[in-house]
Amino acid sequence: MPTRREFLKKASSTAAGIVFANCCCAGSSLGFARSLPQSASPPAVNRKRREVVMNGQRVPVIDIHAHVRVPEAWDLVKDRIAREGRPGDVALANPEGPANIHNDAEKRLADLDEMGIDVQAVSVNPFWYWADEDLASKIVRIQNEKIAELSAAYPKRFAGLGSVALQHPSLAAEQMEEGVKNLGMRGFAIGGSVNGDDLSDPKFHPFWAKAEELQTLIFIHPQSAGAPIDEKRLKGNGFLDNVVGHPLETTLALTHLIEDGTLDLFPRLKICAAHGGGYLPSYASRSDQCQIAFPNLCKPLKKLPTEYLKQLYYDSVLFTPEDMRHLIAVVGASQVVVGTDYPTLWNRTPVDRILAVPGLNDAQRIGIFGGTAAKLLKMSV
Repeated sequence: MPTRREFLKKASSTAAGIVFANCCCAGSSLGFARSLPQSASPPAVNRKRREVVMNGQRVPVIDIHAHVRVPEAWDLVKDRIAREGRPGDVALANPEGPANIHNDAEKRLADLDEMGIDVQAVSVNPFWYWADEDLASKIVRIQNEKIAELSAAYPKRFAGLGSVALQHPSLAAEQMEEGVKNLGMRGFAIGGSVNGDDLSDPKFHPFWAKAEELQTLIFIHPQSAGAPIDEKRLKGNGFLDNVVGHPLETTLALTHLIEDGTLDLFPRLKICAAHGGGYLPSYASRSDQCQIAFPNLCKPLKKLPTEYLKQLYYDSVLFTPEDMRHLIAVVGASQVVVGTDYPTLWNRTPVDRILAVPGLNDAQRIGIFGGTAAKLLKMSV
């Protein structure tokens, strides 16, 4: 395996085969992309870039939730995924889905400039949890290498959140260490469950132990295929497998990490949840009350369930100032970071949504815009 220095030297002179893809194929309006330009360095582009300025100081904005796809990974799975994968995996993996449009690297950068995003952390939604160890190793390797190439080509604009084969926890721990030490990954993206198993299952402890040891960010993103509801109830008008299924999946993932004691075992974990943490921040106090109402079924933890919310992080893919105000009231402004879910249209005005939240002071807004994310990603901007 090449060292990080050797890899970055190679990456600086090669194009990254990245596709800027949708969070979920159906119902999206942006997606498929051409590969990065075949040049040693990004071309200069004259365009206006929105800047956030507070008290006369430039404030960097970091987007922690954005998606890409790697066509080479599709080449590895296209003959097997429909047969062996779960519902929804093909849509997540296929770089030429029906809802996609061409969107190259410069188009993405132009969008980021318009939105006021300085740095975007990119990740791939897991679609490979069905794969055996050999295939999963190949998928993760090519995805992480291509994401690292993208970050090397545009070091001031993109940061990589790597992939791991979490269905093989020991392998995932190895991939995480390799990604940090050799590929410069700033964190890793995982699903909200793995083949029906919750992230709190003891078999995933080696993964969590390694994440805590490396102090690397873990970004939890739900998948429709993992939604804990009979699938037929998520059909019909309203894109329910995403609109309802995604936040529900995240809610269960975080609740299990709390209630099953994972956050007690690994208290120094850095976990960020997509979509504002799902429904959990809006109703977590029910778990506190359960310890009184049903003490035999809701056994005490080291602290009240709601207290654990304050050691997790949450992106800003919420939709009204009141949504954001309530999240911040529950978890604290220090736990919230910007997310766009790019290239979908869930949050194309991330700066304005933060500015619209009532009651925040300048220091809190600066932290949400980029200060907290910079610390989580171990980067300076």
